[in-house]
Amino acid sequence: MSSMPGSATWFHSNRYCAQAACEHCGGIIRHESWCITIDPVVYYAYQVVLDPTKLTLADSLILHALGVAWGGSTCSGNCRGVR
Repeated sequence: MSSMPGSATWFHSNRYCAQAACEHCGGIIRHESWCITIDPVVYYAYQVVLDPTKLTLADSLILHALGVAWGGSTCSGNCRGVR
């Protein structure tokens, strides 16, 4: 069999790409067991970090007992650490 001059056949056997990866765990074919799309506990923790109002009453009481004040960001803009 002869091929036509100038024609090229291009085969790409890997149909997965980096853009298809999960933004949380980087999984392309499967998610990692700790990914927020798989584990509801990790998803809850992720949501609480993004939105403090999603903290359950029980978790709020535990954090309060430990002396933790869980709330929205009190710093907006250029924050300086305690010196």
